[in-house]
Parts: sequence; C-alpha cells; structure tokens
Amino acid sequence: MDYFEKIEGNSYEDLKWNVPERKQGIVNVIGGNAQRFRDEVKVAEYLEREFPIEAVRLVLPDTLKGKLPEMPSFMFMPSSESGSFAESQELIDVFATADYNLVLGDLSRNSVTGRAVASACRSAEKMTLITRDSVDLLADNMPERWLMNENIVVMASVAQLAKLLRAVYYPKMLLMSASLVQVVEVLHKFTLSYPVGVVTLHNGQVVVAHSGIVKAVELSGYSPLAFWSGEVAAKIVGMNLYNPNQFIEATICGVAAK
Repeated sequence: MDYFEKIEGNSYEDLKWNVPERKQGIVNVIGGNAQRFRDEVKVAEYLEREFPIEAVRLVLPDTLKGKLPEMPSFMFMPSSESGSFAESQELIDVFATADYNLVLGDLSRNSVTGRAVASACRSAEKMTLITRDSVDLLADNMPERWLMNENIVVMASVAQLAKLLRAVYYPKMLLMSASLVQVVEVLHKFTLSYPVGVVTLHNGQVVVAHSGIVKAVELSGYSPLAFWSGEVAAKIVGMNLYNPNQFIEATICGVAAK
C-alpha cells in the first residue's frame, strides 16, 4: 500500500518551529447546551494557555447567557427550545470570523440543532474540525452535503465513521472488528471520494487520512478515553492553525507532541 505509512514517534516535530512567538490567529470553540458547557470552557482555556493564539472565542447558545459572566470572548448564538443552537444566519456567519473552528460537541440531540450545525459546516469557508457527539448529530443531517466541503475535518471513533459511511450509502463498510489494514483501505478510498480530513483511533493507533493518503502513529501520553476529552482535538487545531496545507503532518505533530 503505497498510500499508507506508519510513523514512529513525532517525525514531524520540526513543525513546532512554525508556531509564532507573537500571538496571531483566531479560533472559535463551538458547542454546549443549557446543561453542559464545561468541556468547551476547558478546551478554550487550554488553547489560550498552550498556543500563542490572538483570540480564542467560545461560541455558545444564548440560553447560557444568564449562567456565565459577561466576557469579551463569549459569543452567544440563538438557541432552540432544547437549549442548544437554533438555525440562524448568525451561526453560519460566526464560522467565517475565525481562522479555525472547533465544533467540540455537547449539542442537544434534536433535528433543529442538527440542521443548524450542518448548515454552518456545509458553508464554512474556514477550517472546521468536528468531533465527539457533533459527529453523531451531523451524520443524521445531510452528510452528503457537508462532506463535500474541503474545509471540514472529521475526528471520530471507528463506530462513528461506520455510521457516517452508512449515512451516505458508501459502498465500503467499516466494522468494529476491522484490522488496521482494513481501516486504512476504507479511509484511503473514502478521502478520495470526499475532500475532508479524517482522524480516528484504532487499537492504540491514531489514523489520519486526507486525499487518499493515510498515516498512523501510536497513541502516547493519553488513554483512549482521554483522547476524546477535547484536548487532543485542541492540539490538532493549534498545530494546523500554524501549518496550513500540511494537514496530515501537522495533525500527527499535534497528536504526538508532549
């Protein structure tokens, strides 16, 4: 398989030199609902602490307005009756205000929020990583449309990817029992069909795919559970922010960075 390479350690550590000393770049951390928003706050704080980002903004449903203090970094969008995002032009527009969007999840499982976030992702003109429960929600809402946006990165479990493939009637199946070789083969063909980037975790290997090229690196420093906390996604966003057009290399650098 000439399209696959297994990476040892952080082979792309030199990309850290592209992280500037002066603050630059804007990142939106998007997610939350009336009951859950702590992970979004934690991830935003992590990005501010670990990367020289000029502005990290929390994009939250306005149902949280009374629960949080007034802060310049908070941006409140119209919310649905369930307490998460409602369909609005404001939500679509906010995706264009940052250099990178991180849709972290904690979204209410309802059709209104699903349509709202799917519509924003479909039209996103800036890089946008979706992960955690946002993948499940978006898999049920016009995935054949937002998957055609080259600015989308899907960070999902193998089970979530299998659901996504079924949702678009993709001819290749992805089983939980699949070997690494089978996962690589499916992602190779999937990312030739759709212009998105993909990040997943399979048996201790972080697998990254884009444009038919697939690379894997051993997960180090995180348990499989902690891998999905949002911190690894933040590292991927941070490294890609300062290494545009090097998605696979920057992602592996972010995952492998100590």
